[in-house]
Amino acid sequence: MTQKTTPAPMTAAVWAQILTLGAIWGGSFFFARIAVAEIPPITLVLLRVGIAAAALHVFLAATGQSFAPALRMAGPLVLLSLFNNVVPFSLIFMGQTELGAGLASVLNATTPFWTALVASAFLADEQLTVNKVAGVLIGIAGTAIMVGPGVLAGLGGPVWAKLFLVGASLSYAFAFILAKRITGLPPQLVAAGQLTASTAVMLPVALLVDGGQGLATASLGAWSAVLGLALLATAFAYILYFRIVAAAGASNASLVTLIVPASAILLGTVFLAERLELFELAGIAIIACGLVVIDGRLLRRRSRDAAVR
Repeated sequence: MTQKTTPAPMTAAVWAQILTLGAIWGGSFFFARIAVAEIPPITLVLLRVGIAAAALHVFLAATGQSFAPALRMAGPLVLLSLFNNVVPFSLIFMGQTELGAGLASVLNATTPFWTALVASAFLADEQLTVNKVAGVLIGIAGTAIMVGPGVLAGLGGPVWAKLFLVGASLSYAFAFILAKRITGLPPQLVAAGQLTASTAVMLPVALLVDGGQGLATASLGAWSAVLGLALLATAFAYILYFRIVAAAGASNASLVTLIVPASAILLGTVFLAERLELFELAGIAIIACGLVVIDGRLLRRRSRDAAVR
């Protein structure tokens, strides 16, 4: 069944939010690269969602907002937490034990493609368009070019690992749909509810897998990275994420995954003294072209100008 809702506009304000979220989530790779050197990945996932959930509850209390409305939607929020955090984080972690980061980035960048397909099946205002499909495919190609040799380094991995990364992208696609269907809650309550549920699920998993390993010996730098990951790239980012989903729709919000790899590479260049290669610049430019095609306004303007001439 499809759900009839107001068509999702892609305004300049929405694009600004998508670009901002892409930059923030690109920063999550920057923070994680520092923290994961000292803290096991599964424990890091727990810290990320747990600290973010606690921060959002403090924010709600400080601003006089009740968490009770979120509790009344506990079922949908738990389901959202599974598809948006628990399942994809776990699949990505297991897949990356066998795949290079480059191939993993490309497979993750297929999220808008899967989201467009899933959304067109379940949401009446999310129908496929030629511009959207073409732009997403251009963006995926740009991501592949941008990570360059990293893709080739991961091509020899096992099939199951690649399927895990694709499975994570599909999980995110369904999460976008689930997020669109949660109505009547402000973004901060949806974010707090999802992250609280994710924390409840990840706590026993992390204790069973890692047993608290690395927490006592982690350096100040690692803990600073954890706080950046949790507070900026999770607590604040998910408020922005749910705002974009509500304003612009599921498939439009998923475009952020095309921007994340470019943001991560640029941040690594600025803060980690990593060298920016020519193929990376080319890939970023192609991703930008894909986003222009998806937006469509520049192409429509050029067509009108040509018709006038």
